[in-house]
Amino acid sequence: MTQSVPALNEADALRADIYRLLAALLREAPSDELLGWLASLDIEQDGSRLAECWRGLSQAADSADTARLKRAHFAHLVGVIQGDIVPYASWYRNGELMEAALVALRRDLGALGFERSEHTKDPEDHLAALCEVMAMLIDATSTDQAHFFMHHLAPWASDCFDDLGQVDTAFYAALGQLGSAYMESEEARLAIEASHAPVRIVEP
Repeated sequence: MTQSVPALNEADALRADIYRLLAALLREAPSDELLGWLASLDIEQDGSRLAECWRGLSQAADSADTARLKRAHFAHLVGVIQGDIVPYASWYRNGELMEAALVALRRDLGALGFERSEHTKDPEDHLAALCEVMAMLIDATSTDQAHFFMHHLAPWASDCFDDLGQVDTAFYAALGQLGSAYMESEEARLAIEASHAPVRIVEP
């Protein structure tokens, strides 16, 4: 008999969707359809930083050109050797790629039952991949959300998004600002929950 997964409430379903959107925009340049959807968002202005950042991304999408965004995405996030931004946990946390942060992440992903897709070339500590994992944990109503976020996103993701927020392409600068605001919101949400999580004992 399989155990059913509790239904997501509206707030958590929205959280998962935002993580998926961030991941998609970090992975590749947006399509015309996605730009149109972003441009048409009706954003309630409640005075928060997050709402202002959503408005900024929507406005940037409204005036963006997909061909230019493809070039900008390559320049900012990929590059011939590396882009303007290097969106990997090990780079931000250890100063080099494929370092200790990636090892720790792989250990925790294995414990959570995640396996790297054979179709993915990027190491698992790419910021898009971590956003995708968070979306899946939320979809599964996993109690590991807070632990995963606080250990693998909170220490560096806002800094990475802040750096993206400084690039000279309006759309990607707006994405960076939104990502930073969202990481700040998530950390405020999950920090208390993480502090009450049971201690994990990992065998060497």
